[in-house]
Amino acid sequence: MVSDERKYPVALRGLRQPVGASQRGARRHNERLVLSQLHQHRSLSKAELARSTGLSAQAISMIIRGLEADGLIARGEITRGRIGQPSTPMALDPDGAYSVGLRVGRRSSDLVLMDFVGMVRERIKVTYPYPTPERVMAFVGQKLPLLCDGVERERVEGVGIGAPFQLYNWLDRLGAPASEMSAWRDFDLADAVQVQTGFATALVNDATCACIAEHSIGAGRACDDYAYFFIGSFIGGGVVMNAAVQTGPQGNAGAFGSLAGNGPGGSAEQLIGNASIYLLEEALEKAGHDAQSIWRNDDDWSSFEPHLSAWVSSTAAAMVHACLNICAVFDFPTIVVDGAFPDHVRRALVGQMNDAIGQQRTDGILVPQIIAGKVGADARAIGAAMLPIHTRYFLDWPRGA
Repeated sequence: MVSDERKYPVALRGLRQPVGASQRGARRHNERLVLSQLHQHRSLSKAELARSTGLSAQAISMIIRGLEADGLIARGEITRGRIGQPSTPMALDPDGAYSVGLRVGRRSSDLVLMDFVGMVRERIKVTYPYPTPERVMAFVGQKLPLLCDGVERERVEGVGIGAPFQLYNWLDRLGAPASEMSAWRDFDLADAVQVQTGFATALVNDATCACIAEHSIGAGRACDDYAYFFIGSFIGGGVVMNAAVQTGPQGNAGAFGSLAGNGPGGSAEQLIGNASIYLLEEALEKAGHDAQSIWRNDDDWSSFEPHLSAWVSSTAAAMVHACLNICAVFDFPTIVVDGAFPDHVRRALVGQMNDAIGQQRTDGILVPQIIAGKVGADARAIGAAMLPIHTRYFLDWPRGA
């Protein structure tokens, strides 16, 4: 079965996890509960952990000893001067575990190394006219050993992979030959990476990975329910409900790029054809610019004017219609917008969307607040890197349908 048809794609291949109601399974659950609390709060004393988890002080002490012995947590400096006995805060050890994120895109790919507290230690990027399995696997084979140089292999929990499902679709818009793109139909990327690297792998849609990152460390932390857009070569999305990223029963929730809309002259067109960066590439190329410079310049796109302003305006208009359609299905109070572009582009796009939505007829719809994401261009790779560590050590994240 090809990778984009696999159910429950968050499962890590090659990683066995204790489950069930056995004593071992209960102990493992409680360890994950403690680690989840430390991940959320950064540091807590044993007494605070007992209160936040509902576990006894004796159970917390046993768990702490075990996690310390495994090198997963570390003690901070003793806190004195408060009422009661001095306390010692516990925190995740940044070197306790690592994970690798592989983001496969239609114009570029990234590898990132993430530590146990979510900091990106290393990042390697490659650009290309279009992706092929050979290009991607050569990138992984050559660069992943460099990425992990100096890190104990047994501390690397696995490789999270963020890639567009049905990667072979729409690539004709980028000038990719159909004969080469068809190789993706039968190519199992997660299996190939596991075989090549020996690490456990997890495959998730790249836009969902970006949503995971936004919900964990970005603007989404403050929101329980929202629709998320990430604009790369092609636009995609994610769904957060009840404070959890929803992957859907087949891992394809939030496929907003496929929403129907109007193209030039009123023709039918998917949102991908109205609100994607490849459209800006096309405009720049027609004007004689180096369109590939988009993917090499993460900081300032002001040199792309006036084409950039025209692209922002048309993209904002198309996305507002998509937002209203989405909110007619589920009344999301918030829409979060991010993409592979500089912050000044993000601010301009969100500003125009908020202006435009006030001019639309919204009878029967609760108008959402549209806000800018905070993670930025690396969101897909960062979200992918989070998968192995979160799947192995923390609770209830992300959530399937």
